[in-house]
Amino acid sequence: MEDLWFRPYIWADYRLAVLFTLIIPLILLIWAFVQKAEGIQRLLMIYWRVASLLAITIYLMIAEYPVSFISGLIARILIPISLWFWVDLNDEIEYQPSSPLKLIFTSWRWAVTAYSLLSAIAFIPFIGCAFSETAIKTPYCRVWFEAPLLFKDYFHHNSKPAFLGFLGISLLAIYVLYLSYFVLIKLGKQGRSATPH
Repeated sequence: MEDLWFRPYIWADYRLAVLFTLIIPLILLIWAFVQKAEGIQRLLMIYWRVASLLAITIYLMIAEYPVSFISGLIARILIPISLWFWVDLNDEIEYQPSSPLKLIFTSWRWAVTAYSLLSAIAFIPFIGCAFSETAIKTPYCRVWFEAPLLFKDYFHHNSKPAFLGFLGISLLAIYVLYLSYFVLIKLGKQGRSATPH
């Protein structure tokens, strides 16, 4: 594959995603359960449901499905929304007494919001990869598949990309159905207090 000037930035994006969307929120969730900080627990559980679209995107990219570019962009947009949308949870967290957990959680929430929005803006030029069979075969688009394929080599060495892609598509269908039900039915009835359970 030809040398692309932006390849190091794409790899940096994947590394930042692992840190900000996987490692730190997992530590925070465990910490919130230990501290019995219910507001933070609930918001992190909502976050994990939404952020699971990033994991689904990785499986779609292993199979090199064009839809992975759309799901990747949508995940980057939905993550900040999931962290700030809920009025009751925002108030509950704001009125909690100061603590290291609250400070680090708030810092992470702002950091992952900034990262997600900047990452979404940087991802927009690649969205054409989802709509052109010619483009998706070019190094410009295929560079996004490198990290997911490395992930496959580490964690799914004996699995075929087509099988992992089938898992990704199946999970994406479930995700879209659940999100549609929540947005069209629960949110319509309960508004911004309709946190998913």
